[in-house]
Amino acid sequence: MVYTVGEMAKLLEVPASTLRYYDKEGLLPFVERSSGGIRMFQESDFEWLQVINCMKKAGMSIKDIRQYIQLALRGDDTIDTRLQMFQRQRQVLREQITEMQHTLRTVEYKCWFYETAKAAGTIDVPRDMADGDVPERFRAVRRELKGIPSAEPGEESNR
Repeated sequence: MVYTVGEMAKLLEVPASTLRYYDKEGLLPFVERSSGGIRMFQESDFEWLQVINCMKKAGMSIKDIRQYIQLALRGDDTIDTRLQMFQRQRQVLREQITEMQHTLRTVEYKCWFYETAKAAGTIDVPRDMADGDVPERFRAVRRELKGIPSAEPGEESNR
């Protein structure tokens, strides 16, 4: 079955302009065109497009995605290079996830801080609270925000 840009975009749940952009950037060398120049997507293109979307969401540059596609089209002798590309991106994502988890803990602490302040009618209560009265899960974040080094041995790292 053959799909238009609009039909394939609907299947992928992306704007048609995204597919046109990918084509303009050289990411769709596998997509055929009609005699009139209309892009004709095949069912087999769906997986390629899913991988491209994944790579883009993973933060890979258009240049790196283009390189990956060129390598994939060259065949099995590029498997090691493609594997290395994905291994590098996996490490980047793991680092981003760790940083986002840290950011989330900080935001959760600030939610607790202001919920406590709202209940008390003042920020003085959570601000002046003894460390032992702060919920344990927020103590490390609170100390970090105040610039106080972690004092408890074996305490979970914030980073």
